[in-house]
Amino acid sequence: MSLFGSLNIGVAGLAANSAALSATSSNIANVNTVGYKEATSNFSTFLNSSGLGTTASAGVTAVIGQDVTTQGLPITTTSSTDLSIAGNGFFVVSPTTNSPVQEYTRAGSFKPDANGYLVNSAGLYLRGWALDSQGNIPTNTGDLSLINVSSVSGKAEATQNLGLQANLQSSATVVPTYTAGEMASGTVTPDFQRTINVYDSQGGSQPLTFSFVKTAANTWGYEVTYAGTPANVGGTSPLYSGTMQFNSDGSLANADTSASPATGSIALTIPWAGTTGLASQTINISLGTVDGTGGVTQYDSTSTLNASTADGKPFGTVTGVNVSKDGTLTAQFSNGLTQDIYRIPVATFANPNGLSQVSGNAYIANKSSGAADINVADSGSAGGIASQSLEGSTVDLANEFTNLITTQRAYSASARIITTADQMLQQLEQLPTG
Repeated sequence: MSLFGSLNIGVAGLAANSAALSATSSNIANVNTVGYKEATSNFSTFLNSSGLGTTASAGVTAVIGQDVTTQGLPITTTSSTDLSIAGNGFFVVSPTTNSPVQEYTRAGSFKPDANGYLVNSAGLYLRGWALDSQGNIPTNTGDLSLINVSSVSGKAEATQNLGLQANLQSSATVVPTYTAGEMASGTVTPDFQRTINVYDSQGGSQPLTFSFVKTAANTWGYEVTYAGTPANVGGTSPLYSGTMQFNSDGSLANADTSASPATGSIALTIPWAGTTGLASQTINISLGTVDGTGGVTQYDSTSTLNASTADGKPFGTVTGVNVSKDGTLTAQFSNGLTQDIYRIPVATFANPNGLSQVSGNAYIANKSSGAADINVADSGSAGGIASQSLEGSTVDLANEFTNLITTQRAYSASARIITTADQMLQQLEQLPTG
């Protein structure tokens, strides 16, 4: 091995240890970076040989990589849009709102921007599946869109079920001549009447009036009318009329004598006029159970409405979002309703350590990593998503300080090789000639 070869080896040592120092410096600088993967320095030798039977000189080179598959410890936060992946996979992100480029990251510190898009601290926008009205993901699983938590401004829910608990006084005067519609027209005065509010499909409160009149022993006629502007229901009045019967012990025998077998409920359809912008609405009204006393009863006590229970909700605004383990992003409303609006997928790779690193603590796919497989979170090889959690850096600070010391020593030793070889060359030049 020549002195010039020794110089080259010293230079190679300086270059390799400089690269190692760069990796260690990057690790220390990113010790608090969410989702950061420790950079690794892998040294290997390369030989210079002049032929068989001759001695070879060994140089050194450093290959800098990242151990992408190692997972950092979870860090608990208070933000529901701080996300981490427990297991394999990456979030799918884009560098801008209009970029078709897909990048992949485990840095899940997402927050809504001024337009409602979820973006992490590196400025990368989260992508996911927009759900249809039934909560289904697109048929084409590659059809990912930017996740916007402001995509829904609010939600209301129409009343579908209404229950009454009331008593009709058994000793009330019988009106044997009553025919359906006479209470609505004012021809017959009800023995008992109450108005109950229900909700339409736009969250509006709508009044329904229930009127009762005794027509025979243990028999009552009743009508349901709309107590709002008549034009809202096209002038239809009453909306429903029927005859209910009671047993001799005051319990309900049949909520509508036109029904067979006996029933404890009726179906009321409200024919909203086109001018209201509301769709026709059907409400299941429970008047009790056959032979039961949990709904409407007939005892010799003052007629009264004990309770009414109606579902449905008025209009409510978005108060927050929640992300479940399978990646479902659910909007929460001020009226207590919820709605699934997105599904956050998890991308997996055949060789994640082969991904190419880009700015923003993110990666792009290449031939070495293979193409991304877009999976439903917490299924197959894809990890589950944890809300109010971030993945910490995988950097071990104590180990990096040790690497600093060993790298410095190795760099100094490589420099000493160069100075020693230089001194030897100087001595060689000073040898007498002739």
